[in-house]
Amino acid sequence: MSQIEVSQVHSRADRNAFIRFPWRIYENDHAWVPPLIIERKAFFDRKSHPFYRHGDAALFLARQNGEVVGRIMASDDPNYNAIHDSNVGCFGQFECVDNDNVAAALFNAAERWVRRKGRLEIMGPIDYSTNYVCGLLIDGFQYPPTILTTHNPPYYVELLERQGFSKTMDFYAWWFSDPTEATARLRKLATRLGKRARFTIRQGNLRNLAVEGERLRLIYNDAWKDNWGFVPFTKAEFEHLTKEMKPLLRPDFTAIAEVDGEPAGFVIGLPDINVALQKIDGRLTTLGIPIGLVKLLYHKARLKKARLIAMGVRPQFRRLGVAEMLVLRVMEEGMVKAGFAAELSMTLENNIMINRFLEAIGAHPYKTYRIYSKSIG
Repeated sequence: MSQIEVSQVHSRADRNAFIRFPWRIYENDHAWVPPLIIERKAFFDRKSHPFYRHGDAALFLARQNGEVVGRIMASDDPNYNAIHDSNVGCFGQFECVDNDNVAAALFNAAERWVRRKGRLEIMGPIDYSTNYVCGLLIDGFQYPPTILTTHNPPYYVELLERQGFSKTMDFYAWWFSDPTEATARLRKLATRLGKRARFTIRQGNLRNLAVEGERLRLIYNDAWKDNWGFVPFTKAEFEHLTKEMKPLLRPDFTAIAEVDGEPAGFVIGLPDINVALQKIDGRLTTLGIPIGLVKLLYHKARLKKARLIAMGVRPQFRRLGVAEMLVLRVMEEGMVKAGFAAELSMTLENNIMINRFLEAIGAHPYKTYRIYSKSIG
């Protein structure tokens, strides 16, 4: 067998090879959504991406006979380790041919890099931190990924486990097969909760996104602080995320709860732009002609699928019906009236309260994502 060589990505050519490699892995996978190449370049840009203001990451390519056969990213987030009093690095962006030797070479490179940062454990798949795309899909392979979720071949599960990785945490994606029925159930619940409700719910103010975004960041960081894997969004990271989401934000898919003017909780959904991205193969232009852009805009205007991407209620305002009323507002305005079907993801497997709530209103889990970890001390 010819030797497998792994090298760190430094040149523009290697970065482009890193970005383009998934097209080989998913050539015959009809569920895969090709990423927008221009967006991927920005994601890996050390000068502009806010993660690099406090963290670090490195990209690696595996080659055999001069041909790229795999890729991986290693990352280190000091903020995560400070919050959790841990000593862990991450791997992400893992793509690999079905070959244990190639997988071993990639993970060896990532683990060496993480060790040099002084870390004794590695977990993933996590792109930079848990505030970004993370998790290995372990069931539901037949369904296309929604916006800001991942997709991978089934054989990745065995590749990781044969490299000594074991389960740390699962996340669920829930599908609302009948938004009208779910809304009817929520209305009954809202009627029972109405007497003790002492909060108001409004749409997000998208005209003043800077102020509203900071309000959402503070709610999120407070609401999620006790959850597994939490790492607070820095101001720069949340501003960057808000800027990226701005073209997709809709008032009917945002809801904010307030108690006496104080932010208590929020929920945000986005039209699933992945449905449109699947039509353009990652490119906005072809030979200088904006064919992809025209297709993207055409299909974006016709989207009828969405993802509820984030929800949080601050601890002191829980058990008041805030979460239920937030979901009801978005489902009534964004799903039933506007005619959208939607996924809600990703919920932690140990978040019993939210998972039971989603089951009770008629959602069903249709995908599971897993975080793996491994000691490298």
